[in-house]
Amino acid sequence: MNERGITEPLWRVLSRFATRGMARVVAVAAIALALTTAGSGNATRAAGATTGRVEGVVRLVASGDPAIVSGAYPTRRVSTPAPRASEIANVVVFVKTAPRETSLTTNRLEMVQQGESFVPRVVAITRGSTVEFPNADPFFHNVFSLSRSATFDLGRFPRGERRARTFAQSGLVKVYCHLHSHMSASIMVFDHSHFTIPNADGAFALDAVPAGEHRLSAWHERIGESAKTVVVEPGRTVRVEFALPVEGR
Repeated sequence: MNERGITEPLWRVLSRFATRGMARVVAVAAIALALTTAGSGNATRAAGATTGRVEGVVRLVASGDPAIVSGAYPTRRVSTPAPRASEIANVVVFVKTAPRETSLTTNRLEMVQQGESFVPRVVAITRGSTVEFPNADPFFHNVFSLSRSATFDLGRFPRGERRARTFAQSGLVKVYCHLHSHMSASIMVFDHSHFTIPNADGAFALDAVPAGEHRLSAWHERIGESAKTVVVEPGRTVRVEFALPVEGR
């Protein structure tokens, strides 16, 4: 017997059970630690994601109403019209409730005057961006606007020349030509980067949209806005479909 009053064989048996019990305790502790660490990692990743993605499609459906004439006066067209683009190119999809961004990436786009038309008829830009207006017709053109967010008159200029305008304020800018009353176009100026013009098949995608509930708009130059509420979750994609009553071509 040893000093504890336990025979040696019995002591060896008890020691084995004690060792196995401790191993079980260590194993359980290791599993708990692994689960805690994994949970912490997932929480960290979730906390790090603050934006999501919005994607979808804009479908054009026949409205049954005659096309709305943009010009205020009867046409005085003297040249062959420029080929008409698909109406989907005149749609802008944007997050109506997106927060204003103080630092924006600006760009420089063209809106050509060709065939007594503005080509393209609709452009979307960030605040501070510039639109150039090249004249590709064999006669004079003029570009002006009386819109609240941009009032200007670029004067008359001949074929081969161009005028430009930088847009410092957000909003819808309608542009016209003093010499050809049937010419009109739209420039959408945004205080944020969450906007796009759909592809030819109507598909669109907006990345890095702030998480939360938003109003998403599909705007067309003739019919105005169609809006839906979307909930953007961090690191996830939400899909939206719009059906606009516009005869597509």
